[in-house]
Amino acid sequence: MALTPLDIHNKEFSSKWRGYDEDEVNEFLEQIMKDYENLITENKEMRNELIQASNQITHFNTIEETLQKSILTAQEAAEDVRRNSMKESKLIIKEAEKNADRIVNEALSRAREISLEIEDLKKQSKVFRNRFKMLIEAQLDLVNAEDWDGLLDYEIDVDKIQELVEDDA
Repeated sequence: MALTPLDIHNKEFSSKWRGYDEDEVNEFLEQIMKDYENLITENKEMRNELIQASNQITHFNTIEETLQKSILTAQEAAEDVRRNSMKESKLIIKEAEKNADRIVNEALSRAREISLEIEDLKKQSKVFRNRFKMLIEAQLDLVNAEDWDGLLDYEIDVDKIQELVEDDA
């Protein structure tokens, strides 16, 4: 068991003939007691500081562990975001390609329809042109017919027509 300052203070030595000076010994013991008391106080303070430092180290280790976990979580979240954005970009590209294909196919289909309509209109215009040409030729034949010359030579007797009209009345 360790000595306490009180043990030092209460220590009694047996006396011998030609022994040490009692006052000097007591004074020295007093000095040892004070120094020992200071050492015990300093030791207690250092233990308290050590406990505080140990608590701080534990606290900082906990913070470090939490930070490392947070960093890992952030890295995982960043990786998840990157993977999700890659998936989303691939989906957007596929959707855009589908839309582009659909638009191109619709445009090609419409171009085919327009091409067919143009061909149909060309056929109709040929038919119309032929019919119109035949109509004009028929009208020209009528105009060139000899009957017109006969009409020009035809004379109307107005007096005779008036007599006929009066007879019928």
